[in-house]
Parts: sequence; structure tokens; C-alpha cells
Amino acid sequence: MASIMSKRAALRLPRALRAFSTTSSRGAVVEVKRLGVVGAGQMGLGIALVAAQKAGVAVTLVDSSQTSLDKGLAFAEKLLTKDVAKSRLTQPQADAARALLSTTTSLDALSTADFVIEAVPEIPSLKFDIFSRLAQICPPHAILATNTSSISITRIAASTTTNPKDLSASSRVVSTHFMNPVPIQKGVEIISGLQTSKETLDAAVAFCQRMGKIASVSADSPGFLANRILMPYINEAVICLDTGVGDRDSIDAIMKNGTNVPMGPLQLADFIGLDTCLAIMKVLHEETGDSKYRPSILLKNMVDAGWLGKKSGKGFYDY
Repeated sequence: MASIMSKRAALRLPRALRAFSTTSSRGAVVEVKRLGVVGAGQMGLGIALVAAQKAGVAVTLVDSSQTSLDKGLAFAEKLLTKDVAKSRLTQPQADAARALLSTTTSLDALSTADFVIEAVPEIPSLKFDIFSRLAQICPPHAILATNTSSISITRIAASTTTNPKDLSASSRVVSTHFMNPVPIQKGVEIISGLQTSKETLDAAVAFCQRMGKIASVSADSPGFLANRILMPYINEAVICLDTGVGDRDSIDAIMKNGTNVPMGPLQLADFIGLDTCLAIMKVLHEETGDSKYRPSILLKNMVDAGWLGKKSGKGFYDY
């Protein structure tokens, strides 16, 4: 069975990577003029800003909290000002990007969006509710993308079947999982659910390229590509620390100096958030049933202690 699945995957991925034009199922070009981003946190704001800067599209940023929207715009202004000061952008370019950003607390504002990217917290019920509503609000050609790092795309796509007038909505659901921080990292995972059409996959790859990103295509499997590889690496580093194989500095130093990564696994875990690392390891362990994904006891204990890394001021390092 494994060899059959491997052959199928090998056949599928090159087809997805060959076609980068944004087309509809009838072959007509679907021009993305307006992007909707749901969620004004760090990820959502980063996606919105890069889309305005690099892709030159009008972006509507949606969040249920006006305070979050105000903070997001203030942060965007800070980033644009910094880029101008460092000659990464000219003042006219910064002004143009700023002019393309608008905010609202109403999801109904996405009724004219050509492409929507959801970037809310990793709460399945919240995402399912948003996609159910998007299927009813957005036009029938709109691509509905999620930035999820762990939730099944097939399950998210299934939540769109609540609209009997648009039975094709689930075929237009895909994941565009951007790497954090979005303005800096080039990588993005494009993940298809069971229902996702090839045209939707191609459209997602093409639009992410338009944003200046480098796309990697993944199947809808627990952890996808990035977290399937990254989180066991971090978890094993925590186990090495817990069992005395090496101390914190030695573990991080050997990976930095031996593999040329910018930071070691324990420091990286602090920056990601130990609660996030634990949550993803739990998903991998529960959904695969494989003991190799069992979360480290030390990782669980640190989360229980409230030592979540950089955001809490203490993790493997003090901040």
C-alpha cells in the first residue's frame, strides 16, 4: 500500500507544480483583483501587507475586534516606515501599499473578493464556522484558502457544504500555509483537501508566487510538510535535554554550527511558542497513532508551568 501511495503522490505533485497560471475550470483566466484576509493577528496582517506590496491587490482585512484591526494597521505602518528608512521601499511604494489596505469587522465585506485567506487561531470550530459563512458570502469563483498549520483541509472544505446554491465551494478550498514572519520568510505550503480541484491548487500556487513566495505542495496529511518534519526535530531536542544527552547550549550550538540554521531547536521552539509546539505534536500523535510523535514530558511540563517561550518571557531561555 505504501508503495502505491508513493507512486500516486509522485504523479500528482509534478502536475500541480507545472501549471502556475490562475485559471478557472473552463480554462478562463481568473484575475485576482481583491483579496480578503480574515484575522488581523501577526499572520493575517503579514499576509495582507505582503499581498498589497508585492501583488498590488486591494486587501480587505477582517477581524471581529476593532482593537485588533487598529493594532494591525499600526504595526503595518511601523513596518512600512522601517522599510522606507532602510531603502527597501520608496515612499511612493509604501504609500501605494498603505492605500490598498482597508479594514472591517464585517465578514460580509468579502462578497466581492476573488481570493480569501483565513488566518485565525487554530480552533477547528472557529475555522469551520468561518468557511461555512464564506461559502455563502463570497462569489462562486472565489478561492477560499486557510492558513492552518495542522487542521485537515478536507474537514475545513466539508464545512462549506451548508450552501445548497453553491455545491462547488468545497472544490475551491485550499490551504496557503505561510511561514512566519510572512514579510520575511519566502516559503508557503499549498495543501489540497480531498475535494480541492486542480484549478484551485494552480490558482493558489500562482497567487502565492505573485506575492513573491516560493510554493511547496503538500498532501492533506497530519502536520503537512513543514510541521511533520520540524516538530519531531524540536521534540527530539527537548527529549535530549530532558534525558541529559546534552545541555541547552550544546544542543542549540551543534545544530546551528553543524547544519547552518540561524537558531537551534530549543531557541526556535521558544520563538514559535511551546504551547503551539505541544499542540502540533498532539495532533501528529493522535491522528497518526504513531508513538514516534509522542510529545516530550518536559515540553508538556513547561507548558503546564506557563513557560511558553518568548511570548511569556520564559521558556528554554529567559526573555
